[in-house]
Amino acid sequence: MHNILSIDVEDYFHLMEHPLLPGPSEWDNLPSRVQSNFTKLLDLFIEKGVKGTCFFLGWVAERFPNLVKTAADSGFGIASHGYYHRPVYKQVPDEFGEDVSRAKKVCEDITGKEVYGYRAPAFSITERTPWAMEKLIEAGYRYDSSIFPASRDFGGLIIDKLKPHIIKTARGSILEFPISITNVLGKRFYFFGGGYFRLFPYWMIKMMAQKVIAQGRPIILYIHPRDIDSGQPRYRLGLVRNFKSYVNLGSTEDKLRRFMDDFKFTSYDKWLKMYKSVVT
Repeated sequence: MHNILSIDVEDYFHLMEHPLLPGPSEWDNLPSRVQSNFTKLLDLFIEKGVKGTCFFLGWVAERFPNLVKTAADSGFGIASHGYYHRPVYKQVPDEFGEDVSRAKKVCEDITGKEVYGYRAPAFSITERTPWAMEKLIEAGYRYDSSIFPASRDFGGLIIDKLKPHIIKTARGSILEFPISITNVLGKRFYFFGGGYFRLFPYWMIKMMAQKVIAQGRPIILYIHPRDIDSGQPRYRLGLVRNFKSYVNLGSTEDKLRRFMDDFKFTSYDKWLKMYKSVVT
């Protein structure tokens, strides 16, 4: 089975929810590193002959439209990560609807093509946001990859269906791609993206990936441009949060290269064309 590569395109200061992190009013005054980091990631995947889906934060897409164009011209899918990187559960329904519609339009105006996919910042669609899928459908999205079916900071929604599946609402249906967790000693864990991918050794990541594939599910890998940037400015977020945010930044690129060598990856759109029959 082909697996799914995704890049959450945001900058190093778009970490989630801490009183010492800069707010949107300060972002324009900060030195950006997303251009160089994203270009490096794109070059790595092109070198490996791998295409994936780029979930652009609307704020980033609006300021760096060249990144969206380059990704699209290189054969990568373009999707939405919302506009302001705020947790969904801290927004009211109409506010969320405006955010996801704005982000979608920004990317569509740049590429001239419709954007169908969405991922919530920090997978923050939870039991507190039962209206989220309806708002995504109203905004014109056709698939979502925001549900993290295990406990985690800022998100997590325990569901039984771990394979890609259809969610039906009063507003219509949307295709959900849950993040690919696996059971370890009776508990759900994730190994294939962000801080998890940086933390665990590659042999363990590979073993758990084989376990997911053996269950007939695709690995959904997500990576941020900052995950390969050991020289990024670091915020003092406390011992635990700093460890999660900055552990093993220097080893991510090598792990990605090995992952691309050992497994097949593609974009959400192309995966659907190949495996639509397995979605229920």
